[in-house]
Amino acid sequence: MSRASVATVTLLRGVDLAPAPWKNGGGVTREIAAGGAALAPPDAFAWRASLADIALAGPFSRFDGVDRTLVLIEGTGLRLDEARAAGAMPHATHTLESALDIARFAGESTIDARIAAGTVRVFNLMVRRGAAHGALEVWREAGRRNVRAQTTLLHAVHGQVAVSVAGERFIALAPGDTLRVDAGQTVDLETRGEGTLLAVTLDIART
Repeated sequence: MSRASVATVTLLRGVDLAPAPWKNGGGVTREIAAGGAALAPPDAFAWRASLADIALAGPFSRFDGVDRTLVLIEGTGLRLDEARAAGAMPHATHTLESALDIARFAGESTIDARIAAGTVRVFNLMVRRGAAHGALEVWREAGRRNVRAQTTLLHAVHGQVAVSVAGERFIALAPGDTLRVDAGQTVDLETRGEGTLLAVTLDIART
């Protein structure tokens, strides 16, 4: 962990993320970071980012009141059949065939996953409605950007990339690494290299 002039910067190495097997045996989750863990009940979160390796087809766990975003990282394809709650929009199928394809859905929807072949890896962002605000973008090109958020997660997906926060030294990220930036004001971020980043901005809602 380091402290730039306007932000606290934490490097989260992918190789250090602890695997947590699913109860149904269909996959493994590696939590990257979470916010608002003090909410009641004790295991609640305002936001949570993780990597999931999905090995078997089957249902997803239900998370009422949570907006979910999945990004395909590795694998030959993933289809999510979504049965929405009564009175909501018609059922839908989210097809993630290529790396960086994105699916967005409500946590209270019934989701059944289908895999083309083998294991797939996804980046999983969960944001609890009313408790936090979150957004996810794909950064494919290097450059300078101004970002304003309580927490920014920069997750390296492919290739080599380095990030400078508020003009400080560049930090190299390998695929699977995440740079967490906590700041209370706009922060200047500069990226170098040909790698791709998932940029997640997160803010805890004011009470």
